[in-house]
Amino acid sequence: MEGIETVAKLMAISAKTAPKAKGQDFIDVKILKKEEIRRLGNEMIEYGKSMNNKGYIRDGNNILESEAVILIGLKNHSPLGTDCGGCGFSCKEIKIGSKNKKFKGPNCVHRIIDLGIALGSAAKTASIHNVDNRIMYRAGHIARKIGLMNANMIYAIPLATRGKNIYFDRG
Repeated sequence: MEGIETVAKLMAISAKTAPKAKGQDFIDVKILKKEEIRRLGNEMIEYGKSMNNKGYIRDGNNILESEAVILIGLKNHSPLGTDCGGCGFSCKEIKIGSKNKKFKGPNCVHRIIDLGIALGSAAKTASIHNVDNRIMYRAGHIARKIGLMNANMIYAIPLATRGKNIYFDRG
């Protein structure tokens, strides 16, 4: 559908132009193609079955029902340099990009806030255009696991235009 593609592109603009600490941009945005959406949804369902986690299965089915999916990620980055300790380290001690289960970390807390602002800006843009959406941690985890985007942390925002929002009252 042409309209939903336009909204996804507007969401990408909202995420990229969202305010960032010191004006430094470590946000990456990708609009998935149809085959990538199918792959993501199917991989989420398989992961959910292998881990006996119904949340991944439910969200995977939502991804498969979506008309578009946008990924927003936090790229490998330098700490802000404030030595705030929010990440649990000083800016000199932190080694960003080390291995972790679902995301690479630790990450600078200010950069994570930048990611949150970008996600909120994108979701707001979808909402302004009356497109149903939901920010999904699980979909971002699997998108990173299967290499749909190279980023330390990824969240997905699926989009749908139906008579009822498919992302709520999901059981």
